[in-house]
Amino acid sequence: MKINEHTKGTQRVRRGAGQNQDETPERGEWLLEAPRQRDGERSNHQTRSHRPNLLRRRAWQILEAPTAEQPAVDVDEAMGPKPPDDSTVNFVLDLALRIGEVQMSSGAGASDVTATIIALTSALGLPHCEVDVIFTSITVTCHRGTDMAPVTALRVVRSRSLDYTRLTQTETLVRRLVRGNIGAEEAQQELQRITTAPHPYPRWVATAAWGGLAAFITLILGGSIDVALVALVISAVIDRLGRFLNRFALPFFFQQVIGGLVATLSAMAIVSSNLLTTGKQPTLVVAAAVTVLLSGLSTVSAVQDAITGYYVTAAGRTMETALMSAGLIAGVVLALKIALLLEMPLTPLPEVVSSTPQQLPIIVVGSIGASACFALASYSTMRAMIVAGAAGAIGGAVYGALMLTDFEAVSSSAMAATLVGFCGGVLARRLKVTPLVVAVSGITPLLPGLSTYRGLYQLGVERGGNISTLMTAVAIGLALAAGVVLGEYLAQPVRTGLGRLERKFAGPRMAGPMEPAERRLE
Repeated sequence: MKINEHTKGTQRVRRGAGQNQDETPERGEWLLEAPRQRDGERSNHQTRSHRPNLLRRRAWQILEAPTAEQPAVDVDEAMGPKPPDDSTVNFVLDLALRIGEVQMSSGAGASDVTATIIALTSALGLPHCEVDVIFTSITVTCHRGTDMAPVTALRVVRSRSLDYTRLTQTETLVRRLVRGNIGAEEAQQELQRITTAPHPYPRWVATAAWGGLAAFITLILGGSIDVALVALVISAVIDRLGRFLNRFALPFFFQQVIGGLVATLSAMAIVSSNLLTTGKQPTLVVAAAVTVLLSGLSTVSAVQDAITGYYVTAAGRTMETALMSAGLIAGVVLALKIALLLEMPLTPLPEVVSSTPQQLPIIVVGSIGASACFALASYSTMRAMIVAGAAGAIGGAVYGALMLTDFEAVSSSAMAATLVGFCGGVLARRLKVTPLVVAVSGITPLLPGLSTYRGLYQLGVERGGNISTLMTAVAIGLALAAGVVLGEYLAQPVRTGLGRLERKFAGPRMAGPMEPAERRLE
């Protein structure tokens, strides 16, 4: 630090003459250093950071032009934190981005991904980072004070996959990193193992699970055992067909079209062949297949992003959901038109089954099976399957009980989904299960497959079709998603381990850690 010659001479005279410390210091000493203390007296300034003095010196330089009697600022001293070197910063950002990519591709909300990345960078020695998450990419910027350029890293999310085991293992890894139980290099190796590992179950198990989901949905809608078996076979065939089309990189929009087409034409063919003599029930096969095709959409994440303020990501997810639904609508309507051209018999639409006390146990059992099958089809662990089945039982029981009263379908769905989100938010963390798995699996039996098919049938076959039925199906879907998010939000004061991180983002957390820990990079 530079000082004027007069001050230097005064200081040298004092040291040479051996004057005591009680004398009044010169002006330069007051500006550049703390007053001298008596012998044996401790000064609080000795333990105080150099930052206040630095700020005062910089303020002096800004307010007045430099002269021979004014202090000059040491350009070697930088304001702000002193992060690690460039290689360490790049390493931490790459690790955080890879973990965020796994969460984003598995359907986690943008707020969850943002909070997870901030928790990781803070725990690994980068306390000042900004995160920007959109539907297709994640950007992280590390600020390194005023004298060093910030470091920015970006990662594109190219694929979407329902592998909840991978999501759960990644969340466990994040928790260990934040708590300091694993080093950064070990975490990178563990993440590489998680992302490159095959699915925990063979592919045919997932196919059977999708078929089981359709069978249980058929039972919930009032179908018989033989109709449920037919729905199981058709949904399994659709899943294998989609698996085959993935080899040719066919866009998912056209896969939805083909799925709706195959499901509807198969049901019409069954009616024509008189294999089933149960009247209107073959159309329940189409409703169950539509529910299976709707279950993979990210409606919950879209609503969560919209509520928590991530509107760009919410718009992207909403567009994806709308496009996939449009493909399904096109497939079903096309199949109905083909059936009319071929003069295939069209059975009238079955009415929505009215809930009775005798039907309530079947709804509960079907909801348990449907939720567990969805969790299995999404490659969840056995513990997650059990919790998902319990959430399905809660949702089915509440929905069936409310339908016994004067509540309509939209209100009943919203209340049942809210309770599913609340119970999932409270119990999932205690049982070390990602709340997102429980929430999505729990509301799957309540998806409006039958209402969707009824609305499409009215628009595609009947003259002067009414769009109100289809709009009711859309309202039920939004009510389910919003109810789950609200239930997770209400569970925050009840659940233990809430830290300032969760309160900061002011939204329900369905993935990622609850609170970060202070830890430097190892």
